[in-house]
Amino acid sequence: MPKARRPAKTRTEPAVKTRNTSYWVVAFAFAGVVTFLAYGPALDGPFLFDDAYLLFFSPESAEMPFTHWLSGVRPLLNATYWVNYQLSGQDAVSYHVFNVIIHLASALLLFLVLRRILEWTGTPEWPRRALSLFGAGLFLLHPLQTESVAYVAGRSEAQSALLLLSAYAVFLYRKQAAITWSTALAVLALFGAAVLSKEHAAVFPALLLLTDYYWNPGFSLSGARRNWRLYAPAAALGAVGLVYVWKVLGQAQTAGFAMRELPWNHYFYTQWRAIWVYVRMFFLPYGQSADHDFAISRSPLDHGAIVGLLALIGMAAAAWLLRRRYPLASFGILIFLVLLAPTSSVVPIKDPLAERRLYLPMLGLVLVCAEPLRRINLRRPAAMATLAAVVFVCGVLTYQRNQVWTSPLALWADTAAKSPNNPRAHFHLAFTHYQAGNCPEAVKGFERAAALEPPDHRLLVDWGLALECAGQPRQALEKLQLAAGLQRTAHVYTQIGMIRGKQGDYPGALEALETAASIDANYAMTYVYRGNVRAAMGDEARALEDFQRAVRLDPKSDVARQSLMRAQQRQGQRR
Repeated sequence: MPKARRPAKTRTEPAVKTRNTSYWVVAFAFAGVVTFLAYGPALDGPFLFDDAYLLFFSPESAEMPFTHWLSGVRPLLNATYWVNYQLSGQDAVSYHVFNVIIHLASALLLFLVLRRILEWTGTPEWPRRALSLFGAGLFLLHPLQTESVAYVAGRSEAQSALLLLSAYAVFLYRKQAAITWSTALAVLALFGAAVLSKEHAAVFPALLLLTDYYWNPGFSLSGARRNWRLYAPAAALGAVGLVYVWKVLGQAQTAGFAMRELPWNHYFYTQWRAIWVYVRMFFLPYGQSADHDFAISRSPLDHGAIVGLLALIGMAAAAWLLRRRYPLASFGILIFLVLLAPTSSVVPIKDPLAERRLYLPMLGLVLVCAEPLRRINLRRPAAMATLAAVVFVCGVLTYQRNQVWTSPLALWADTAAKSPNNPRAHFHLAFTHYQAGNCPEAVKGFERAAALEPPDHRLLVDWGLALECAGQPRQALEKLQLAAGLQRTAHVYTQIGMIRGKQGDYPGALEALETAASIDANYAMTYVYRGNVRAAMGDEARALEDFQRAVRLDPKSDVARQSLMRAQQRQGQRR
């Protein structure tokens, strides 16, 4: 059959193309402005929570070569932190701006993904464009995304999602069903980069298989063999990714099968309920918290876990049985469950419920929303106004949620108020008060945390320091002695020595500091405190020796260097 003759171009085509380009430029520029406004409150916010454990907070960060930044568990994630560190050191603004830019790029890619999938459903051009914009706007401005964007450590979610969506877009926009080597290599490279940003990306091959099954006509096992250029290496890369994940979990302290306090089956039962909380928060975004107080189900019947499982089975079965009638919703439900599986199945994680885990799986829920919406007349003003209103309300809620991420006090006050029985929330709120010098409130917070859960070494030490700050040295020493009984560390004995020294009990202070030195002879602060005690006793020569030793052990310690400088000035004045 001869090819149909291509219609001759008219003079209006360039003008139409220019108008379309201008339309998209304006639309995406507007999206950028709105997103920065929504996340504006957190842009000037400080580093919070686990941010302090990231590489740029290491004392050696200024001297670390770039290769060292790439040697961690998530090298590509650390590479972006390295860029931020070169730009602004430990000033948080550039880190927050990067997070928003990554989020914007992810939303753009999600728009392309939705547009392609809607095209395969036969949705006409105008509704397809409207629904793609709505879905991308929902993803961009939904308040549940706040933790992944406003929280610097949450970048791992957004960056891995950006790379996976890039790989997915390349896969979706391939020119033919049988994938070429060049396309396969591009998908695999982006997939590998996503795994090196966060390990949960190893689930990506399952997403590809589901996509081909749903949207590649005639896809079967033979079809999978036809795409061996992608699936064989992807399976191998996925297997390597799983091994990598296993290795990471073996080193992690807050995840993995070595967590005795949270066995895998207890975590699995708990997730039967947690998944429904994610679904509820997507459709009704209230009750957000940085640290949810979510009870563990220690059996299938505990806290009604079995009901959640039966509902999940029913939902998955309905999605499969109705896949031809409601393909978007069916596909959305299945990829939602697949993308959640790495964090919401059998691998225990200390936090059974965390909002940032919904960042990429939100794609599935957006597709579920698109199913009924593509069946209504979106050209009606009321329909478009409703969609715009939903996105607008989400933007307002995101702006309000970002207010919480402006300071540690705002974050933990909100968390403790929403999770009154969460000891960790009260601990962090108390510690925040202590850092701010509000010691009486800190003491109350530590008391509350200790009442909810038997206090550990760390809580007792911080509680003791808050009591000392609040003018209660006797009670402070009691807490520190209890902490020393749980774990003998140089740090706790230096604090005992410091308080006894302030009380004029110099022999008791020196005894505690000698104990600290016997536990860890290289802990610099031991000699700072001992130098202070000796100086107070009038033994300036030995005090100077202690300060010199402290500086030798930790040349970067401002406290040690300033103590040495003052001792040298006192000695110079006496001469």
